[in-house]
Amino acid sequence: MIISGSLGNIFKTRNNRVIDSTLLGFVLYLVIILAVGIITLRLTRTLSDYLLAGRRLGIWVVTFSERASGESAWLLIGLPGMALVGGFSAFWTAIGCIGGILFSWLVIAKKLRLLTEKYNALTIPSFFEARLADSTHLVRIIATVIIIFFFTAYVAAQFLAAGKVLNITFGLSPLVGMLIGALIIVAYTIMGGFFAVAWTDLFQGIIMIFTLVALPLVMIVELGGLGEMASVIGGVDPLQVSMTEGKTGWQALALVLGGLGVGLGYMGQPHLVTRFMSIKNPDDLRKGTVIAGLWAVCGFFGATLIGLAAIAYFKGTILLGPLGLTDAEQVMPYLVERFFPAWLAGILISGAIAAMMSTADSQLVVSTSAVSEDIYHQLINKHADQRTLLLISRVTTLVIGIVAFILALSAKQLVYWMVLFAWAGLGSAFGPPLLLSLWWKKTTKAGVAAGMVTGTVVVIVWYFVPVLKSSLYEIIPGFFASLLAVIVVSLLTDEPRSTSPALR
Repeated sequence: MIISGSLGNIFKTRNNRVIDSTLLGFVLYLVIILAVGIITLRLTRTLSDYLLAGRRLGIWVVTFSERASGESAWLLIGLPGMALVGGFSAFWTAIGCIGGILFSWLVIAKKLRLLTEKYNALTIPSFFEARLADSTHLVRIIATVIIIFFFTAYVAAQFLAAGKVLNITFGLSPLVGMLIGALIIVAYTIMGGFFAVAWTDLFQGIIMIFTLVALPLVMIVELGGLGEMASVIGGVDPLQVSMTEGKTGWQALALVLGGLGVGLGYMGQPHLVTRFMSIKNPDDLRKGTVIAGLWAVCGFFGATLIGLAAIAYFKGTILLGPLGLTDAEQVMPYLVERFFPAWLAGILISGAIAAMMSTADSQLVVSTSAVSEDIYHQLINKHADQRTLLLISRVTTLVIGIVAFILALSAKQLVYWMVLFAWAGLGSAFGPPLLLSLWWKKTTKAGVAAGMVTGTVVVIVWYFVPVLKSSLYEIIPGFFASLLAVIVVSLLTDEPRSTSPALR
């Protein structure tokens, strides 16, 4: 994390009343979030309540929760920063994400909801085990290990984002900012579980989309329209109005594929597909597809336009000039404070915190489920009572939160790259196995296990080998290697349908 020393001087000279107004808006947001946690504490009586809200959520809550959880601080912090540095090429990522979201809602959502209820599965590992008639528990164990590994890094990225936002907004040290974000998230997640997560996500999703629409609109009007904005950007750096950053050949293709490839990850994110499992009426998922699609179009194009408008507004000086912002990922909260009244800025900046919280809380619940349901309940003590399971779940949430916070303290990566690594790992490990388990009857437990392991290994190797990392985003080789592994191994280990009743 790179924070300019001159940034602190900016906040020292700001009017105290402005800071107080911004703080008031932010505190109001936090009070509402914690109130939701306290209220939903009463609704959480069983493990099913804690992990899936008892499958009784409405479509608006489910949709906004899925969208808010899906984008994290990456959407408000990472993507605008990417557009600020890379220019128009960031649109490829926006397009890829919108496509991935629609595919997940259209192809995965309803079938997964119906089958997980049929098998009484509360988690994705439980679904795999029941669907594939895996009496060895191998698939469950592999899936659980992968979830805990990648989600711990993912939650750490959200804590890191909290430090950045609170630093730029209130001048707090990144450490204090991370601590505040971590404490609030862990507190309301422990209290209300999935109920708290889903209902706070609804509120957070509204704030996020308002921020992503309002800020770029105000800036574009200030700049004289899209055409004038593009003209100014071209004057600052002609390469930034190129959809390939001026690259040609393989480099240009790799850039485009890398952006579009982000969309491959949506169907494999356990914290997102779990939303489909929690809806009360599966038939409402069609309406949810429309809502999610509109949210995604406004959100992703809005985030990209924030970064582009910043290039034109600051005429390229924001990273190098007297403003002192040496970290591109601080641009969104900085711009909000320049364009909106202080009290409103406090609420809108909460959108970035909301993005971080809405993902971190969901990932904490899924990580918790991997321990309390998939390991303890299913493999250690099948007869555990609900009070014991709830206690274990809450303790696990606390422990994972602590580990993620420690990891965030030592993180040197930008939020954008930390999130993309975890995103690639989860998308490659679970995307192809889940898709084929739902739609291809020849899928076997050996095939799914091979796909999860292959996807994970390829992503990790690709990420840490510089020559591979620089050539192509790791989710692309990881996803298709996983897909191939599931198909080939399933064909080699295919059993007669009569011996695999779960696949009938």
